[in-house]
Amino acid sequence: MKTIGLVGGVSWESSKDYYRIINEEVARRLGGLHSAECVMTSLDFDPVAKAINAGDKETYRRHVLDSAARMKGSGVDFVLICSNTTNVFAEDVEKLLGVPVIHIADAMGAAVVKRGFRTVGLLGTRSLMEADTVKGRLERKWGLSVIIPEVEDRVTVNRVIFEELCAGKIVDASREEYLKIMDRLASKGAEGILLACTEIPLLVQQEHTTIPVFDSTELHALMAVDLALEG
Repeated sequence: MKTIGLVGGVSWESSKDYYRIINEEVARRLGGLHSAECVMTSLDFDPVAKAINAGDKETYRRHVLDSAARMKGSGVDFVLICSNTTNVFAEDVEKLLGVPVIHIADAMGAAVVKRGFRTVGLLGTRSLMEADTVKGRLERKWGLSVIIPEVEDRVTVNRVIFEELCAGKIVDASREEYLKIMDRLASKGAEGILLACTEIPLLVQQEHTTIPVFDSTELHALMAVDLALEG
């Protein structure tokens, strides 16, 4: 079994699901008392969130790399950054540690293509929706057309992530707002919706909508298990 590295705490509310999903899936596949070989670092999210929302990319980058650096010498074979937005630093972490970083966009892209979809809606932090990190990679590498919400809806999605989900607050009214935003994306041609913030699946799951959704947390974690157990 390969050793999985996890850069967590971005936020810890979703990082705990990475740990749970990975270990549950290893146990399911191998049976007995098996669990995953993994190393997780977890950073203090408050200064990171402030840097993200202030557009201070260098401070954001420094916090992430300082956390990832704690994995040096730990024997990890590959790394996952437990956050869609933070995958903007995937190449930096890869260079720092000298092992592959499994990009979260590739986990979603593979799942969308497997379903035969070509056009998807993207929900995530405002900086993620407006950046190239996930959207551009999905378009270039996976040949997908990616639709993002209008500005007002991007503000709503971002607010719920940082003010509620990252603090572990699940608010029914916010779920309804998300579902309306998803309906608007579907009306523009989205065949499915990418939950491209690892906190969003805490609020919205497939049971809440008839529109196909792609849970970035679960897809990323399951891809890690595939890689850890291959061969």
